[in-house]
Amino acid sequence: MTVILAFIAAIIAVAAWWLLREGVMTKPWLETGAPAPAPMAAPPGRTGLGVFLVVAGALFALFGSAFVMRMDLEFWSSFEMPGIVWTNTALLLAAGVFLHLAARAAGRGETGIMRRDMRVAGVATLGFLGGQLRAWHDLTAAGEGLAAGPAASFFYLLSGLHGLHILGGLAALGLIAAERAGPQDRAERLRLCATYWDFMLVVWLGLLILFLGWANGLVDICRSFLT
Repeated sequence: MTVILAFIAAIIAVAAWWLLREGVMTKPWLETGAPAPAPMAAPPGRTGLGVFLVVAGALFALFGSAFVMRMDLEFWSSFEMPGIVWTNTALLLAAGVFLHLAARAAGRGETGIMRRDMRVAGVATLGFLGGQLRAWHDLTAAGEGLAAGPAASFFYLLSGLHGLHILGGLAALGLIAAERAGPQDRAERLRLCATYWDFMLVVWLGLLILFLGWANGLVDICRSFLT
């Protein structure tokens, strides 16, 4: 329970910081005299993405907390992670890097380079999703199906949820590729996509830490501080 409370407290702190940064506590209707220069507000896209990432982060955090709590119960059986997950991780990292490069190219007006980097990022992301399906296949072939044990079940659930978020990002990337926008508008949208891919990479690395058992020592340290 203490681990869950720590996750929730961290999420609330990030959400409060974001709202304060956006000036949610300002009261312009109470100001008198000459109006002060309005602060530069963040673009709506950034605000919307920030809110979505907080919600998605809370969802993955709660599932991760459930995973950690379930490990303390009986009948827990671990499993060996398929080796392809490391290739998948490299592909997801490469996709994020090329999205950042595409955003920079869009800002410079280099449409050809931007489209090339977007295609590379899209192919790498599709490779990641295909690799995830291969990981599921390898686990099933090794006798670690969906109902083989709680550890395997959590892997299918969390990696599938992560994959759905990746598919949503691909849909947004496809819309950016299809639309006709100015260089700066397209660059801003690509930067948002790159931020989203960075977030999904961090989530994926967190899931790997959980499933590889590396989090056990960290959880013990957190519990010693929180109890």
